[in-house]
Amino acid sequence: MILFPEAKINIGLNVIRRREDGYHILQTLFYPINWCDALEILPLSEGKDDDCLRTADNKVHWHQTGISVDCDPEHNLCVKAYRLLQERFPALPAVEMHLEKQIPFGAGLGGGSSDGSHALLMLREMFNLDVSDAELEVMAARMGADCAFFCRCGNRLNTAGNQQKMQAQYCEGIGHEIVPHPLSLQGKYIVVVKPPFGVSTREAYSNVHPKIPKVSLDMRLTCPLDEWKDCIHNDFEDSVFPLYPQLNTIKQQLYQRGALYASMSGSGSALFGIFEHEQQDCATWFDEKHIVSGHWALV
Repeated sequence: MILFPEAKINIGLNVIRRREDGYHILQTLFYPINWCDALEILPLSEGKDDDCLRTADNKVHWHQTGISVDCDPEHNLCVKAYRLLQERFPALPAVEMHLEKQIPFGAGLGGGSSDGSHALLMLREMFNLDVSDAELEVMAARMGADCAFFCRCGNRLNTAGNQQKMQAQYCEGIGHEIVPHPLSLQGKYIVVVKPPFGVSTREAYSNVHPKIPKVSLDMRLTCPLDEWKDCIHNDFEDSVFPLYPQLNTIKQQLYQRGALYASMSGSGSALFGIFEHEQQDCATWFDEKHIVSGHWALV
């Protein structure tokens, strides 16, 4: 089975307050974009011997190509997804996983979360596991706050095996508390810029100051797109831009190129611009150290 885990952007992000357990209450809109990794999962053949990386119990044989991710396979969310299902189904068959990594990490695009969530969906489908969509979202949330989003709308495999329409999801909680949102950017072109460095979640939260906005993000999203520049904001820009002034420079360059709206995605370091028309030369806007990717809006 092969699926193509997609990335997301955050349109607006308000940090409302910090809970006693350390989690932050957010207002944000998760919007899917078609910048994808590729994930293949196969039942493991008996006696297979190859050069892949094996996990401790030899239940997952792991291959990873594309963008290099230097970490132990057990720390990859695809393998963690297998482990979550293995807790519930101890006899889960051994598998071989191959991830072709194209979505940059440390970018606020949710690539790792998408990979792990799609692994859950694929394993459930492959082995006909008795896990509902709602249960799978709860399981996904243990891997990361935005994983439930990818389980719900980044998914073309529901329990009935039918196609699901991708849809923006509005969050007003800690990330996995999401509801469908009617916003559509269909017909708009999105340019995503990833500079040659990442931003850690710890850095992003280090100087953020939670506050309740006078007008909720949900209400601001009803404004016309050409007014978003003045009313929809990502609070992490306030804590991250002073640490990495290059990010604000990229944002301003996107506006200079004609973006209707530009913002950092999540806690960074990727930024995106929403354009009225296709930007065929966007790959030339920044030097070769930057990863630049343009996409028509999916929904």
